[in-house]
Amino acid sequence: MKKYKLRKNAEFRVVYRKGKSFSNNLLVLYTYKNNRNDFNRFGVSVSKKVGKSVIRNRVRRLIKESYRLNFESFKKGYDLVVIARTTSKDRSYNEIETSLINLFKKAGLYNS
Repeated sequence: MKKYKLRKNAEFRVVYRKGKSFSNNLLVLYTYKNNRNDFNRFGVSVSKKVGKSVIRNRVRRLIKESYRLNFESFKKGYDLVVIARTTSKDRSYNEIETSLINLFKKAGLYNS
């Protein structure tokens, strides 16, 4: 649903400017506490450095799917932006998912 997504450039900029960042070798996670305690808003950014459009879209789909399948385990009330690093372009779904969960644990947003 639309209310669960970060869409506008301004929304992304607020998260980058005011939020905290956590990173590992595949992904970077920016978190910013919003005033909506019942859900998270989620955005994905994959730059052209990662590859051509087919590769970028594949990476984006893998990130979104790993978030979708695990979002019940994440704490609510945050705006989240995940940025793919260039090393993520030839990785499997399991590697992306493990990397995403690792970032949420680093950020203290993971309820096991």
